[in-house]
Amino acid sequence: MTLTAAAHAAGAPASARQQVTMSGAINRALRDAMTADADVVVFGEDVGTLGGVFRVTDGIARDFGQDRCFDTPLAEAGIVGFAVGMAMAGFRPVIEMQFDAFAFPAFEQIASHVAKMRNRTAGRVNLPIVIRIPFGGGIGGVEHHCDSSEAYYAHTPGLKVVTPATVEDAYTLLREAINDPDPVIFMEPKRLYWSKGSIESAVAATTFESFGHAAVRREGTDVTLVAYGPSVDVAMQAASAAIESGWSVEVVDLRSIVPFDDETVVNSVRKTGRCVVVQEAQGFAGVGAEIAARVQERAFHSLHAPVLRVAGLDIPYPPPKLEHLHLPGVERVLDAIARLQWDDNADTRFLANASKGGAA
Repeated sequence: MTLTAAAHAAGAPASARQQVTMSGAINRALRDAMTADADVVVFGEDVGTLGGVFRVTDGIARDFGQDRCFDTPLAEAGIVGFAVGMAMAGFRPVIEMQFDAFAFPAFEQIASHVAKMRNRTAGRVNLPIVIRIPFGGGIGGVEHHCDSSEAYYAHTPGLKVVTPATVEDAYTLLREAINDPDPVIFMEPKRLYWSKGSIESAVAATTFESFGHAAVRREGTDVTLVAYGPSVDVAMQAASAAIESGWSVEVVDLRSIVPFDDETVVNSVRKTGRCVVVQEAQGFAGVGAEIAARVQERAFHSLHAPVLRVAGLDIPYPPPKLEHLHLPGVERVLDAIARLQWDDNADTRFLANASKGGAA
């Protein structure tokens, strides 16, 4: 086996400059955190010998031992409950839910105990638990294997919710999540596991301060696209395609849903005057609705048009052959941008059309 192949098998790059996948970056973050702190433990369904269904934990049980990385029974509520006890005993558990919808049986534990322990004990007991949840579509998964459940966790006070859209952020956000004294829901976009990037600067960093700080991935002047996780790539593609129509599009990657970076998002919208929110999850009562409300509350007088949302359909997740109809794509984003009011006399146009019985 070559040095590069051996390093890949171990989940660590042979060179810090080498391109790694997002799954490799997460593996590296777990390894570095476990090396830095003996209290960090990794467990879940098939994370040990198999290395996880997406091989994210490949080689960790072999290299750190079965006491630090181990398999559990197929009982998500039990996995989370066990993590609560371990965290109360001083450990830092990092647990995997394997697939997004598999976490639902554990939601009572997460909402009633993980999220509330600090408040319940008046700050005397912290639960530094990281719950890793592969989420989203784009892989042709069947029912219960593709879902966008971030709104459930974002709506639960006491939880921090983050999701990377880049390989470097996958490393940085996970390291920060493991170091955090509070419970963190770490949403991993399944369709991005095989994307590639460099983690050189992230590995070299001594501190991580990504929570609550969105990133402007692309500068623009006409409209702001706000996205997170797997939707950031769609937004970036749409921004490139929008050039043909003469639109200069800015893309903001939230990175952290909770805590939320109002400053970066609002400053972008105040500059462009228009905003479209992109998310894979169904639209009704989703994270995108919260973003739209926050933008309109804070930047109303800068807006030239209502904030629009491009989201998944309000249906149960469809079969694999139909998921392309459900997931927001570039064309739907461009259509939303086109529906923004680009005429300075939009109100006059609306009144004229309305008098003729037409739509604006």
